[in-house]
Amino acid sequence: MASQNRCGRRVRELDVNVLLFLLGLVSLLQAAKVSQLIERVSDHKDFKKLLRTRTNVLVLYTKSATSTEPQLKLLSDVAQAVKGQGTIAWVNCGDSEGRKLCKKLKVDPSSKKHGYDISHFKDGTFHTEYTRPATFKSMVAFLKDPTGAPLWEENPDAKDVFHIETEKEFRKLVKREERPILMMFYAPWCGVCKRMQPIFQQAATETKGKYVLAGMNVHPAEFDGLKQEYKVKGYPTFCYFEKGKFLHHYENYGATAKDIAEWLKNPQPPQPKTPEVPWSESDSAVFHLTDDTFDSFMERHSSVLLMFYAPWCGHCKKMKPEFDEAAEILNKDPDSPGVLAALDATVHKSVGERFKISGFPTIKFFEKGEEKYTLPHIRTKDKIVEWLQNPQAPPPPEQSWEEKQSSVIHLGAEEFREALKKKKHSLVMFYAPWCPHCKNTIPHFTTAADIFKEDRKIAYAAVDCTKGQNGELCKQEGVEGYPTFNYYNYGKFGDKYSGDRGEAGFTGFMRSLRGQDQEKAGKRKEEL
Repeated sequence: MASQNRCGRRVRELDVNVLLFLLGLVSLLQAAKVSQLIERVSDHKDFKKLLRTRTNVLVLYTKSATSTEPQLKLLSDVAQAVKGQGTIAWVNCGDSEGRKLCKKLKVDPSSKKHGYDISHFKDGTFHTEYTRPATFKSMVAFLKDPTGAPLWEENPDAKDVFHIETEKEFRKLVKREERPILMMFYAPWCGVCKRMQPIFQQAATETKGKYVLAGMNVHPAEFDGLKQEYKVKGYPTFCYFEKGKFLHHYENYGATAKDIAEWLKNPQPPQPKTPEVPWSESDSAVFHLTDDTFDSFMERHSSVLLMFYAPWCGHCKKMKPEFDEAAEILNKDPDSPGVLAALDATVHKSVGERFKISGFPTIKFFEKGEEKYTLPHIRTKDKIVEWLQNPQAPPPPEQSWEEKQSSVIHLGAEEFREALKKKKHSLVMFYAPWCPHCKNTIPHFTTAADIFKEDRKIAYAAVDCTKGQNGELCKQEGVEGYPTFNYYNYGKFGDKYSGDRGEAGFTGFMRSLRGQDQEKAGKRKEEL
């Protein structure tokens, strides 16, 4: 009988051991399953090889194979989403080989609250501890742009903003929410959006409970239909909803949190903008040309002073009355030395492109149908009439900032972002060539750029907002006056620079950033 009892106990013990073994095996199989897309590393040489051959690596250190299965599953999904752009690696500090590697790297995930640690390596070296939320969206965004700014919803100060990811979520909110909604449609790269986000989130906190302030990144192409529906033609666009219906746009881009809160108490549609007053052809002595009439007009008139203009151009508006009065004086003269003509180059683009018009106004003199001079110095009626009576070649133009040799990088809209992505720290001066404050600042900014010309991680850059497509870029980057200075980190907007505009201010700003870099590098060496 005793023998039978002992035998029964042994069978039960065997069953328990078998069960524990099977459970352990299932756990290991699950771990293997979720880590198929993850690089498993346990040897220091393999680890170094991984960093040498991959440029963008997120490393998960765990205290065991089974304690962090949810994280491994999450990172498997992340690895799939960033395939070809980033790499996920896993070091299990719980097995014998992994323990040696973790000890060598001075990593101890068991000391962490959740039993795991995550680090990022860029271009073969340690970049940063991963401290952003351990969510699919945040991790994918991080690996696609490790030096970029965190997502808006990751900002603790934006906790009262309702963050929306999908069109389905948006429709559901608008349909079911009883409170009024102010929706901010934005793009992550938009400078004006970044400037307004802190204001919007403060307004969300101040009006919490009464209104819903929501944000949605609608830049991806999948939201093109939504953008068309709500007339989102630029970023940010604010839309106001009540009881499921869209009522108004909100267009105060210089608003404070208080302004937004006050508007929500009595929401009104934006005031109609003052329409552009066209240059009246019937009331003007100036001949107005088109793509179709240009050549025949030049054949009929031997001396023509032509103003290429844009209806929205402030300097053109200022010059129009001078040009009109000069035309009247010349038309009354029986021995008039020439005629004045104008062409809207934003409408009649063929002629504008033929003569490479890139700024407004541009004044050109034509003799017998051939372009002879460009006259940047003639702006008043007296100068116009005087010059036509004795046409002379204009003085040689002053060399532009862009033409002068310096260490400042001059950028246009097309190459702006790609160029800044290559630099860790960039200070960009948005300017207009005619701006007196810009002219005073240029020598100091140029000197600062020359001082840091050997540092490959630093750029002092400039954008002429009056040139070509740069006007739209400047608007996107929040430029409202000249000069405006923006700081960028690997191409991502960081902050407005409002320091001293002398050499000391520009150089001191950059030295403080490099000092922070050195301090972080020192800490990383200690950790490794």
